Amino acid sequence: MRPNSLRHLGLAATIGAMVRPVEATKLTKKFGDFVAVNGIDFTVEPGETFSLLGPNGAGKSSTMKMVSTVSPITSGSLTVLGADPQLDGRNIRQRMGVVPQEDNLDLELTVRENLVIYARYFGISWAAARALSNDLLQFAQLTERADAQVESLSGGMKRRLTIARALVNEPELLLLDEPTTGLDPQARHLLWERLYTLKERGVTLLLTTHYMDEAEQLADRLVIMDQGSIAAEGRPSELIASHVSKEVLELRFPAHPDGTRNRPEGLDRHGFRVELLPDRVLVYADDGEAALQTFRNNGVAPSASMVRRATLEDVFLALT
Repeated sequence: MRPNSLRHLGLAATIGAMVRPVEATKLTKKFGDFVAVNGIDFTVEPGETFSLLGPNGAGKSSTMKMVSTVSPITSGSLTVLGADPQLDGRNIRQRMGVVPQEDNLDLELTVRENLVIYARYFGISWAAARALSNDLLQFAQLTERADAQVESLSGGMKRRLTIARALVNEPELLLLDEPTTGLDPQARHLLWERLYTLKERGVTLLLTTHYMDEAEQLADRLVIMDQGSIAAEGRPSELIASHVSKEVLELRFPAHPDGTRNRPEGLDRHGFRVELLPDRVLVYADDGEAALQTFRNNGVAPSASMVRRATLEDVFLALT
């Protein structure tokens, strides 16, 4: 391990890689009769950020556990960094970083000690581990908290420390399972910036999330998962262009005393695709303002309206 080597993290490995970091074909995971992952196909290219997007229970975490070699596949095929996780899991784990869904830091140690001691698990010398910890603390913006107890950190700081710890072995592939769950917006955006820095350095990232905006911000490519299967795959912009309109008109209608909405009948008669949600109506149109005028001309009077650009959330609603 080279001291002060964080700026090179992953770059040589990913540029020189001749194999895809992840290849899955008909990948299946069952727990008894329950099918958690149902014969999915996907690949992750060197140096890209690839996201598994979907709601809780879609099969994202089960997929990540198979890729991280801690859960055996039921059927299909899976290669990680060119190797079979079931036969060469130890070697794969030496070349991979993992950020679990729940922080598993040692609360009795300081911030720096969490990094140094974890580095020792990879055979890194004490001197090199201490030097490396300086780079990792700077990367995670935790230098001023180096000697603080982990228990005193905020949720966002703990997540950044968990990511920094996953980088001690200069991984060729970094797995992140729901990296920003439970964080406030400011902490989420700071974490996104740190992950984007890794991407710029050539590290291959595979992340799961149920936040549509997170996948849209970070992912080069993604798959949308639902009930263990893949509903769509592609670049965020491609998925939005191919599955929904350019704009979305949101309509809100007043509520009855019983909580139901006073919506006019036949909202889908005007040539637009309409999605009925509990609190609002989504109307997909290339020109949202023109669509709103069409509704008004036909006697539809929402209590509130808004036109916005289409997002991955709209794609997900359309597909699931």
